[in-house]
Amino acid sequence: MTSIKPRLKTADYVKGVLQGDRIMLGQAITLVESNLLTDQQLAANIIKKIIDHTGRSIRIGITGVPGVGKSTFIESFGLRVISHGKKLAVLTIDPSSKITKGSILGDKTRMESLSKNPLAFIRPSAAGDTQGGVAHKTREALLLCEAAGYDVIIIETVGVGQSEVEVKSMVDFFLLLMLAGAGDELQGIKKGIIEMADAIVITKADGDNIHPAVEAQAAYQQALHLLPISPSRWQPKVLTCSAVTGSGLETIWEMIELYIEQTTASGFFLQNRQQQNVSWFNDNFEQLIKADIEQHLALKKSHLENKVAQQQLSPQAAAQELLEAYYHSMKKF
Repeated sequence: MTSIKPRLKTADYVKGVLQGDRIMLGQAITLVESNLLTDQQLAANIIKKIIDHTGRSIRIGITGVPGVGKSTFIESFGLRVISHGKKLAVLTIDPSSKITKGSILGDKTRMESLSKNPLAFIRPSAAGDTQGGVAHKTREALLLCEAAGYDVIIIETVGVGQSEVEVKSMVDFFLLLMLAGAGDELQGIKKGIIEMADAIVITKADGDNIHPAVEAQAAYQQALHLLPISPSRWQPKVLTCSAVTGSGLETIWEMIELYIEQTTASGFFLQNRQQQNVSWFNDNFEQLIKADIEQHLALKKSHLENKVAQQQLSPQAAAQELLEAYYHSMKKF
């Protein structure tokens, strides 16, 4: 008869994470991503216990246009970061199918060398229905990685879009990867992404593509000068690199270190982290309210959705009615 393995307790997960146990770290992230109520309660306890051990990493968000080679760049850049004695965690977000809700989760196979490095931890997660190219519990996963002792944490997003302000709200440095051919791409890319970027890197700057990459660099740098000055007072830079030859990777890391140094000295770094914590609180509060409504007023919500769909009730009026029903249900407790 097969014995049932006893369920791990909060202390077990906390101890494993703080000791840098990658298996336990992965299991803890699985817990925070779970929709089961018992898992969510356990995950909340774990986060509460490890929170004092977080906040000491450099958080980098990386996004880019399709075909730019995000995974290839992250692997080469990540190995360069590790060469400086840093422990690196990579949280990669795979797009989920709107039909099957499935996700490929193939980033570990695309970063084979990095995934085998003992100083690296790669965790692919499905984006699901969330906006911004990030998974639902990316912030919690980030905190767990920090508690596990990772010095640099990279969040690779689904792709480029206006909604990726969500990524900007949880990282210190936001890096946008682009291809050569700036004249065309400047027309097609969202202005909001350009404004959010702390730096733009033109990838695949090798072989016959070196000259086009340098031209693209000049075009983007000129475009960045037309944007208003960022609250950080940092002037975004445009660099080129090749993930194949390794050229430019060290310069990118030096730039990020300079950014952290300057923004720390000016006080912006701490102020930005504090604002992000408040934003995280507000997001969590909204999620809890929404979940509570789904739990207590699922039938009412479904009924109102049908009336809105059939234009029997305006969306505004339906939302107000649902809110009033929620107030009424709370008075019973």
